[in-house]
Amino acid sequence: MGRAVKPEMSRRERQILDALLELGEAPAEDVRQRLPDPPSYSAVRVMLTRLEKKGYVRHREEGVRYVYSPAVSRTRERRNALSRLVRTFFGGSTTEAVTALLDGAEDLSAEELDRLAGVIEKAKEKRKEEEP
Repeated sequence: MGRAVKPEMSRRERQILDALLELGEAPAEDVRQRLPDPPSYSAVRVMLTRLEKKGYVRHREEGVRYVYSPAVSRTRERRNALSRLVRTFFGGSTTEAVTALLDGAEDLSAEELDRLAGVIEKAKEKRKEEEP
């Protein structure tokens, strides 16, 4: 059975979730301070409530305030963000995205290049296993 697809987020909701992913957990004011051109405190609270209804955020009560935390994994959200980036800027082509990232690869260490080569080799092996 597949996972339920969560509703899309607005740009500002994405910024709020990104701030929470960085902070781990935080009250609304701490999240607000991390935002570019921060909106009002009440606007952040409304968006946090909206994100909670969408399933991206959860909260716990600490005295009289709510402390928010991500309800999604950082790894999964990183993967989703990369997918959006590849679709938006590279027409869905992973090859084009990786090529653009490696275009200035002279600053990578030998260890980093070896790691990348290993990832490519694993992908090739997996592809061979899947072929009929």
